[in-house]
Amino acid sequence: MGTYRNKLIFASCWLVWTAMHVAMLRYWNLPWPLSATDAVLTNLLLAAMCWLVSNNLRYYRPQKGKYIYILILCAALSGIWIALVKLAMFQLYSEDIVYLSFLQASLPVRFFISLLATGCVALISELWYAQEEQKETSQRSTAAAQLAKDAELYKLRQQLQPHFLFNSLNSISALVTSRPDQARKMIQQLSDFLRGTLRKEENQWTTLEEELQHLELYLEIEKVRFGHRLHTLVEFDEAAAAYKIPHMLLQPVVENAIKFGLYDTTGQVTISIKASADSEYLQVAVQNPFDPETSTPKPGTGFGLSSVQRRLYLLFARADLLNTSVADSLFTTLIKIPRL
Repeated sequence: MGTYRNKLIFASCWLVWTAMHVAMLRYWNLPWPLSATDAVLTNLLLAAMCWLVSNNLRYYRPQKGKYIYILILCAALSGIWIALVKLAMFQLYSEDIVYLSFLQASLPVRFFISLLATGCVALISELWYAQEEQKETSQRSTAAAQLAKDAELYKLRQQLQPHFLFNSLNSISALVTSRPDQARKMIQQLSDFLRGTLRKEENQWTTLEEELQHLELYLEIEKVRFGHRLHTLVEFDEAAAAYKIPHMLLQPVVENAIKFGLYDTTGQVTISIKASADSEYLQVAVQNPFDPETSTPKPGTGFGLSSVQRRLYLLFARADLLNTSVADSLFTTLIKIPRL
């Protein structure tokens, strides 16, 4: 039946059934040795028939609605069982006319008992194997879904690097002739940033403090690009520092804030990153000012925010973990990360 525990239960039930068989034959005043031989032999053969039914259903199960084939199989095996029992007992007790007469008269009853026993085993086996098949199918579906999710997460992470890398290389190209020292500095910072990214690539999760340290390398590169125009304010409490978050989650959000905050303005801009944690969530708010006359931020648009929202959905199966809002010329992106 598949497991050691089930086999033990099967054997125990058969011992109890054999004992009842002996008691029933003794009730009909058959001698002890004969009753024991009849019970043990017939029930061993019946156990073998039941095993054949169960083993057959392991490898071949009828289509839904065609269980008549199981009944036919049980009836055929019961007929074979009756023939074997009759042959064996007639060979052992060929001179006991009273017992042979009793055996001959009991054959129809024995047939229906065998049909009932093999039918019950067939039903239990069918239910067991159907449940096991459903469980395996569910496990395969879960594994396939997990592989697909991991592949999509990997693809999203890989898309972030070229997206940021091309912008940085364009800036370095612009600085090479006008400010070579700044270009060299930016190349070094970019190298450190990419080296840190490769080290973290194997681990999908990191602490908020480590994520912000890595994000600081990115911000230093952007400050070289924008000079004195870009300022950052980072605030987080001790509870939030050790909170686990997906690696590279904040960079596209901050990149989005820089895009809307600096591309359409000429003055100084402060990008603020504030994080706090409670018993259920880590909340990270990224704010950037924008000029309503030259920029019209649309909540939830762009590759950066859409990639973050998609990653959060794949990791937590929730679509409400990223929200954006606009108020008093401030664009705010709020991320909530459930506690693991």
